[in-house]
Amino acid sequence: MSPFRHRVGRAALLVLGIVMAAGAAAQSSQAAKPAKTAPAAKAAAPFKPILEPRAIELLKTMSERLAAARGLAFTALVTYEHPSRLGPALAFTTLSEVLMQRPDKLRVVTPGDGPASEFTYDGKTMTAYAPAENMLALADAPATIDEALKEAFSRAAIYFPFADVLLADPYKNIADGLISAFYIGQSKVVSGIRTEMVAFANNEVFVQVWIGVDDKLPRRLRAVYRRDPLRLRHQLDMTQWQIDPVIPAGAFTAASPAGALAIPFDHPVKPAAGLQPPPAGKSR
Repeated sequence: MSPFRHRVGRAALLVLGIVMAAGAAAQSSQAAKPAKTAPAAKAAAPFKPILEPRAIELLKTMSERLAAARGLAFTALVTYEHPSRLGPALAFTTLSEVLMQRPDKLRVVTPGDGPASEFTYDGKTMTAYAPAENMLALADAPATIDEALKEAFSRAAIYFPFADVLLADPYKNIADGLISAFYIGQSKVVSGIRTEMVAFANNEVFVQVWIGVDDKLPRRLRAVYRRDPLRLRHQLDMTQWQIDPVIPAGAFTAASPAGALAIPFDHPVKPAAGLQPPPAGKSR
């Protein structure tokens, strides 16, 4: 999320209608047959939250794999939905290149869609840069990635959907308020590798995650938030994983372009009239 401005994307939705009609003879033949009484539907059994050991073990193994890495690099493709005027949700995407070194270095470069941005954290300073506008915001930073992510969100509304992957203890965040976790099965198509599918939920969000069978890394996450009345879906695909990559010198040195306009490291400025997003719950 860029700290500089919010832009409302536009998308077109093509609706295809298919009309199916039966022949007149078939209709009259069906009409001559006596109607059958549908069997009474059985009431669905109430859902009982369960914490399946297999699901918990997979989530812990994934988290331990991430936490043990001294450094991580991956590409994050985020797809999120927004209601359209026609009803069905529109999908918007962002792409980010992520590089992290524990305990205090992070770089996230987001070339698109939407406003391009670069976020850099070196253990002392957080820098947010908008290359198209050539605007730069700097702020003193706390000592760890966990704390820097919280600070960036609280001060400037900078949020990364893959933030949980970067935490020092990813499972702690999953386990907080966990009310259900269950194993779904295997997939052979996500990221072109075999994955184990697990679903888990707390009082805020329902998540399905695809975890690599061999490397134990998260490959896809789909989330629906409980307090969202529209049940819009958010999807995160993570590819091109590198564990403990060789990190070149200066990788976490923030951009300092000539002539960049220095702005406060603060919440985004409210958009000008005509560019404001619709009120919550309204469609585009």
